[in-house]
Amino acid sequence: MSFYDAASKNLIRMVIIINSIIELLTTKIPLGNWVENFVDFLINNFGGPLDGLSSLIESIVNGVETVLAFPHPLVFIAIFALIAWKLKGKKMAVFVALGLGLVLNIEMWDPLIITLSSIMTSVLIALVVGIPVGIIKAHSKVVDLITRPILDFMQTIPPFVYLIPALMFFGLGNVSGVIATVVFAIAPPIRLTYLGIQQVDEELEEAGHAFGANWWQILFKIELPGAMPSIMMGINQCIMLSLSMVVIAAMIGAGGLGKPVLRSLNTVDIGLGFEAGLGVVIIAMVLDRIFGRDS
Repeated sequence: MSFYDAASKNLIRMVIIINSIIELLTTKIPLGNWVENFVDFLINNFGGPLDGLSSLIESIVNGVETVLAFPHPLVFIAIFALIAWKLKGKKMAVFVALGLGLVLNIEMWDPLIITLSSIMTSVLIALVVGIPVGIIKAHSKVVDLITRPILDFMQTIPPFVYLIPALMFFGLGNVSGVIATVVFAIAPPIRLTYLGIQQVDEELEEAGHAFGANWWQILFKIELPGAMPSIMMGINQCIMLSLSMVVIAAMIGAGGLGKPVLRSLNTVDIGLGFEAGLGVVIIAMVLDRIFGRDS
């Protein structure tokens, strides 16, 4: 074989490889179809459990809403102001009373109650799931490696994307809004619980082992108390992220303060939008000051 024949064969091979690479890069991977087929599979095969979960969440939201709506608004404001006084002082109590009183005056009280019930349900579910996952994540490198890219994906994906599977699985209504909110707000409790436990002094844990403490005793008497500031920050961030989904969840039929905001956007009603938005701001400030930063 001559030199020119070998060179031509190598050139042909190179051209074939380049064409194969170009064809591979220009061929779209059907990720959307795969996800759609997976969602259809879940709906077709797990419709019963999904309906049961939907009914459970709906009953929790309705129960919380009934409890919050039972007392007179002025009594509710007084109770909330008293809680703020005990936790943060007199100035915070005055702020809570004036802020909630303003919401009552602008006739946004009923949407506020619906919003609070959805937020309380979402935060409760997110914390019940998130804090234990954060504890397991802090004690297992395997779980840490598995959950890290998942949490990165959950925290970077646009929140509107959460509405699509929630709507497909649970239909229009508050349940879909709660599910989307839980998925959107669950990452901070997981990560900050993990971070808090990781930052606990190892010497304290070694002292616990030296005194014969078992895993549960070390967890509840050393790790969780030491991680409590970080856990409380995770709770605060969970509440704030849940509030940020109020308006977005209204797009899939969730009630509350997001509904008049969305209606004002559709009708270009500046006054209604300002009043509903002010209600969201007030409840966000109240919850943030009471359960988060100092007043």
